[in-house]
Amino acid sequence: MKRRNFIKKASATGLGLVAISSTLISCDSDSKSSEKKVVPSILESIRPLVIATWKTDLAVETAAAVLEKGGSALDAVEQGCRIEEANEQGQSVGKGGLPDRDGNVTLDACIMDSKGNYGAVLGVKNIKHVISVARKVMEDTPHVMLVAEGAEQFAVSKGFEREDLLTEASKKAWEKWKETSEYKPIINIENHDTIGMLAIDKDGNISGACTTSGLAYKMAGRVGDSPIIGGGLFVDNEIGGASATGLGEEVLKTVGSFLIVELMRQGKSPQEACEEAIGRIVNKPGKDFKDFQVGYIAVNKQGKTGAYSIHEWFSYNIYKDKENKNIKSDYFNKA
Repeated sequence: MKRRNFIKKASATGLGLVAISSTLISCDSDSKSSEKKVVPSILESIRPLVIATWKTDLAVETAAAVLEKGGSALDAVEQGCRIEEANEQGQSVGKGGLPDRDGNVTLDACIMDSKGNYGAVLGVKNIKHVISVARKVMEDTPHVMLVAEGAEQFAVSKGFEREDLLTEASKKAWEKWKETSEYKPIINIENHDTIGMLAIDKDGNISGACTTSGLAYKMAGRVGDSPIIGGGLFVDNEIGGASATGLGEEVLKTVGSFLIVELMRQGKSPQEACEEAIGRIVNKPGKDFKDFQVGYIAVNKQGKTGAYSIHEWFSYNIYKDKENKNIKSDYFNKA
């Protein structure tokens, strides 16, 4: 995305991120005003709260409503992610997601609670709300991960209904892609591809969730970072949580979300931890990071948040070199 166009969008929303527009809604039950306040990420400590990748306003508002009513962080992130899974226009999460190169929509998701419990499903067909299936895996089985047909069968046994996930719009996009493709997965740096969500409830407990349809036109069977603990999501209730968006292969190579939480354990702020995690990717020898996206969001136990992306890193370094100034680029509206 061209820098100027993104800045216009960022200014309009009060957000300051490239590749991930992280929305934070404060749910301050002690406030005299009952009105929700949408504020930029990377602010002072706020609890309870919910943050998510991309500009998924309705999903965040839904999660925030759960927290406002005294609900748990776990319930909040599940309900928030379900909104995007039902959003057929999104074409990157749930029903309507872009298919693999063979035309099949397969979904991945994971969820993690404040006690360190984890559940995930990978490569699931025909089931829309895979984030809820992942929670069932976590709560109703002795396992942490189910895949493909086994995950689908488990979902049906728990009352989830099978449905065709390939919408007409996504089918047309896939057919157009086939006309000129060489059957290689496409990495589109402008395409939203995942929702990762983190929440802290009124009791100070942290939970997280991540759900996706994966890389558009991927090879059949491909799974990225989103359902993998420590990759697309990691939560340690004593420290904080992190979630990723973007090219899963690169997130997995550095176990990005786990890395961020461990950096916070060492004393780094969520923002510093996100920036270092991105640095671990872009500083690898021979890495052509301009051709793909990765972004992180994070929150610590105190309710401080952070977010950073490869394209923010790239913009900062390019403009720092041009202007010879040790400043952040103006993608950030940082308090």
